[in-house]
Amino acid sequence: MKMNRRSFIKTCGIMAGYAVLGINITKEAVADVMNFVGLRQKSVYDADANPKIYKIRKSQDNPMVKRIYDQKDGFLHEGPCGHMSHHLLHTHYIDRSATVKALKAKGFKLNF
Repeated sequence: MKMNRRSFIKTCGIMAGYAVLGINITKEAVADVMNFVGLRQKSVYDADANPKIYKIRKSQDNPMVKRIYDQKDGFLHEGPCGHMSHHLLHTHYIDRSATVKALKAKGFKLNF
């Protein structure tokens, strides 16, 4: 069975809750957390659907974004696909496969 880091931490937290609080109290606590998550999701979706709360729903309609990309005096005046915007706003790939191969050759077991 493979388990990622988030699942492991979540599982350990639940098990610690069972050990400390007992099964019934932990079940109630988990149910309360899930209820809170549901209420939070509902409020986010309701706020997004209500144009009185958020007048700007798309990033391209935001006046600050428009100002940044303005052709005359904007910081990223080259446009969304310009060199400066690409340099500042995008991630860069670094090939680390040679390092991984070297570690495996030394006997390290990597789990990803």
